[in-house]
Amino acid sequence: MARRESHLGLDAANMFSDAVGPEHGLRQDELDGLAGRIERSTAAIAEMRGEAVGFMELPGDEGLVETVRRKAQELRSHYKNFVVLGAGGSALGNITIHTALQHPYHNLLPAGHPARRGAPRIFVVDNLDPDWLIGLLDVLSGELPETAFNVISKSGSTAATMSQFLHVRELLQRTKGCDPVRQIILTTDPRPEESLLRRISRRDGYYALPIPPNVGGRFSVLSAVGLLSAAVGGLDIAGMLGGASAMEERCRSARVRENPAALYACLLYLQCRRGKPISVLMPYSHFLRGLADWYCQLWAESLGKRDGLSEKDVFTGPTPVASVGTTDEHSMMQLYQDGPFDKVITFVEVQEGREPLPICEGQAEPELRYLTGRTFQDLFSAELEATRRAMRHKHRPNCTIRIPRVDEEALGELFMFYEYAVAYSGRLYEVNAYDQPGVELAKNYTYGLMGREGYEPPPP
Repeated sequence: MARRESHLGLDAANMFSDAVGPEHGLRQDELDGLAGRIERSTAAIAEMRGEAVGFMELPGDEGLVETVRRKAQELRSHYKNFVVLGAGGSALGNITIHTALQHPYHNLLPAGHPARRGAPRIFVVDNLDPDWLIGLLDVLSGELPETAFNVISKSGSTAATMSQFLHVRELLQRTKGCDPVRQIILTTDPRPEESLLRRISRRDGYYALPIPPNVGGRFSVLSAVGLLSAAVGGLDIAGMLGGASAMEERCRSARVRENPAALYACLLYLQCRRGKPISVLMPYSHFLRGLADWYCQLWAESLGKRDGLSEKDVFTGPTPVASVGTTDEHSMMQLYQDGPFDKVITFVEVQEGREPLPICEGQAEPELRYLTGRTFQDLFSAELEATRRAMRHKHRPNCTIRIPRVDEEALGELFMFYEYAVAYSGRLYEVNAYDQPGVELAKNYTYGLMGREGYEPPPP
């Protein structure tokens, strides 16, 4: 894989006291005081690399890239629809990729439209609400023989995903012209002893792709979990992994000011310790609104923990919030600017627009003439800059992540940046960033309520 250059930038000026004042801004010596912890954290993360933790090694798996490309080409040739069935990390990464990189109305475009890239319609079902599932089946009615399903579950036994699998398998079995073994692709742990789906694939002959054992669901977007649907959609998965690889190299530095993920983790950690535990990710791009949702799962499941590495009952973790500009300027911004001083805002700025779209090139009312001859990109950029300056004026800490454009390389960088940032954050908060005992407890209670053998329902 050709080496690529990292283009992501982090502007943290508005996190410090000389920008937002001493009451809410950080001092440079506070950041410098974490230098030793970041050095030790870098060594600890490197020691776990490839053993307990494997997300940073995903960009180097060229064999998987070729395997995914071949399967994706086969699917593109035979199917009009591609449906991802999953929950949490098995779905949010896919949603982020397609929201960011596909035409915003991909599924509504005619099949032959150039913006479709010859791809099928793509759906990601991440919710068990039966009304939503019924609605999707209404859309697919009459096209089931031309629909492929990708069932994603690392454990291969999660009730949410396995219920979808059982329903779709039975539906295809009783529908003329359908074959579940041909139309269902499984993505799961490669070890049969760890995954029921893997055992089913071996027993019945389903095609299956691996999720590495040392890659947790919320870290899995750059594995087959996200790559298959991306490749089916005609996207450049090598470019995405190339961007991730470029960022991964930057994130190996033990120097906090040279490592963007470590710097970001330190800034949010210091602000949290100063009474600002709410972390808002606000991309100024409709295409990146899915990134904010993906970030919320990554941050919440990784850092929201009852027990720490050395202490019990610490009940720690910042609260992530998803926003998007300019939409939330007209809904959440009142709270962000005039509400409690308990938030840090991260803007994501895209420096190049996709296409210049004139607002108005003719006549306009006198009150609106300032908009004539300008583009929507001009206005969009002005609203971001105005919001950033207003936040600074009102002493609200904020920082900006800048990418040149929304493309595969930039998205790969963003994924790797945030995965490393949460790894460093886990070390700072002194919690295990890779487990999820709270989620597992709820899963076990679900099994008990549904009558699964060996599981008890929750106590009254």
